[in-house]
Amino acid sequence: MPRPATAEACVAAIFDLFERSGGDTYGEAVTQLDHALQTAHHARAAGDPDALVAAALLHDIGHLLQKHGQDAADRGIDALHERIGAAWLAQAFAPEVSEPVRLHVEAKRYLATAEPGYADALSPASLQSLGLQGGPMSEDEAAAFRAHPHFETAVRLRRYDEMGKTEGAVIAPLSAYRDMLTALAARAA
Repeated sequence: MPRPATAEACVAAIFDLFERSGGDTYGEAVTQLDHALQTAHHARAAGDPDALVAAALLHDIGHLLQKHGQDAADRGIDALHERIGAAWLAQAFAPEVSEPVRLHVEAKRYLATAEPGYADALSPASLQSLGLQGGPMSEDEAAAFRAHPHFETAVRLRRYDEMGKTEGAVIAPLSAYRDMLTALAARAA
């Protein structure tokens, strides 16, 4: 999908993606939209900067853009949603938004190595995708990841990602993020 010409058009394209495919589940108990809103809610409640709140909201947008379908993981396909989403977002947002999105899968792989019991607490869908995404990092991979400039924000995003899977959570709607997303896109233009 090409970069929209204005910040408003970019946000409209995001809202359109959620309108068309936000009801998909990709193996989780909540929809993509509910998961995105819950993840953003946790980042905002923690007092994180708008860029990380936006990354939390948009971290799985690659699922809405990829062409492998909701059952890709069941068919043994890593749809590379983090790369697809980050590349698309990088056309309109600064790296403070797109890089945590690109790295949130690596953060899962890192935490599966660095924190005993982390992988055991993953949802079944997240555990399934972990295997497709390379499994826990090696010690060398973990050391290299810790040196990445967006390491800390990627790990924070990952923690919010895991928290954003509660059925029936009552949180702010997507429209509550429109002005923030528009401002972030306008700054990056």
